[in-house]
Amino acid sequence: MLCNCMGNLFRMKKNSAKHYSRSPSTETGLERHTETPDAAGSEAEDLEDQFDDAGEFNDEVPATAHAAPDLVPLYLEVDSASHGERLDKLLARHFSEFSRSRIQQWIEDGAVRVDGEPSRAKASVQMGQQVEVRPQAAPESQAFTAEDVPLDVVFEDDALLVINKPSGLVVHPAAGNWSGTVLNGLLHRDPHAARLPRAGIVHRLDKETSGLMVVARTLTAQTDLVRQLQARTVKRTYLALVWGETPDEGTIDAPIGRDPRERTRMAIVHTSSGKPSRTHFETLGTVPLGRTKVSMVMCQLETGRTHQIRVHFESIGHPLLGDPVYHKATQRGQRPAVRVQLPVPFTRQALHAYRLGLVHPVTGRKKSWEVEPPEDMQALIDALDFEGHAQDDEDYDDDEGAEGVWYAGEADDDD
Repeated sequence: MLCNCMGNLFRMKKNSAKHYSRSPSTETGLERHTETPDAAGSEAEDLEDQFDDAGEFNDEVPATAHAAPDLVPLYLEVDSASHGERLDKLLARHFSEFSRSRIQQWIEDGAVRVDGEPSRAKASVQMGQQVEVRPQAAPESQAFTAEDVPLDVVFEDDALLVINKPSGLVVHPAAGNWSGTVLNGLLHRDPHAARLPRAGIVHRLDKETSGLMVVARTLTAQTDLVRQLQARTVKRTYLALVWGETPDEGTIDAPIGRDPRERTRMAIVHTSSGKPSRTHFETLGTVPLGRTKVSMVMCQLETGRTHQIRVHFESIGHPLLGDPVYHKATQRGQRPAVRVQLPVPFTRQALHAYRLGLVHPVTGRKKSWEVEPPEDMQALIDALDFEGHAQDDEDYDDDEGAEGVWYAGEADDDD
C-alpha cells in the first residue's frame, strides 16, 4: 500500500533543505555514508552505541545468562536483642546477601512466614517467634529463558535471521520486561542461540517501534554485523509521522545523552556526556490537520543512539505523532502543545523501521529488505490521505503548466 503511493508522495517537494547542526557542517541528504570521526575509537566504546539501531543497550542484564542462586529456605528465631524490631529490617540485617527491597517483595508475596503465618514488612517481631523465608528467584533470572514468543521471520539462512518486529514487543530483557521478549523467542526457536551473546541480537528497536531488525545466528556473523554497525555500513531507513511541516530534506546533527533532569529520557546534551548523533531525512508528504499539519518523513540513521529519531525531531519542533514521552516533553517545554485529534486512534510513536540493508557476512553481497507499516500505522496514513493530497498537488502543477519533480530513484537507492 505504501510503496504504491510512494511515487506520488515524492512529487510533494517544497524546494527547501535544512541542516540542523550544533557543529560546523554543510552536508545534507540521504546518501552520506562516509565514516565520521565519532565512528573511530575502541571496539568497547562503539559496542555501547552500535548494539542498537535506535538506542543503546542498557546493560542491567549481562550478555549471557548467569547461574541462578541456590534458593533454599532460610530460618531465624527472634532473640531478645531483636524483640520489637521491624520484620523487614530484621531480615535485611541477618540475610545481607539480599536487598531490603527484595525482602519486602517476598513479604508482600507471602514468601515470608512468622510462626507459620504471613506477615507485613512493618510488623514488629516478638522474642521467640520463628521466621521462615523462602527466597524467590529474581525476575531477571528469567531473562534467558526460552519462551514461545511468535516471531515474524522475513529472511533466514545459516548466518542471519531478519524479523519484522511488531509494536509492543520488547527486544531485550530489562527492568520491567524480564520475559516475553524477542530474545526469549529466539532461544525457543533455536536453542543454539544460547551460545551467542544476547542470543545473536546486535541492535534493537524501541518497544513501540515496529519493523525490521537483523539477528546473527553464528558468532562469526555477529562479530561481522557489529563491525558493520561500527563502520556505518548497515543502512536503516525509517518512516515517521511528525507534527508540522518539515523541509523537503535535511540533516539533524545534535549530540544525544541522558536528560540530566529526567534520567528515563534522552535529550540534546551539549556536554561531554552527549554523543555525536546524526539523522538524515526526506519529506515524503505534508497534509493539513486542523490548525496544524502532519508530515511523513523518511529517516536514515548515520548513528544509532537511544531514541535518536524521536529526540532529534522533537528538538526541532516536530515531535512524532503518538509519542508518549517526547510529545509530552514538547507540551511541558517552550514550544506550544499540539492539540489536534488524530483521525483514527493511535497511542504509540508513529515510527516504523521500513528498510534494512547490509553486507551479508558470509557471501559478501549486499542484501536489503523492506516491510510495509503495520495495520495501525497504515490506517493512520490512509486516514490522513497523503496520497490524495499528493494527487491534488499534481493536478495543481498540471494546471499551472509546471512539470512534477520525481525522486523515486533516490528513495530506492538503499543498496
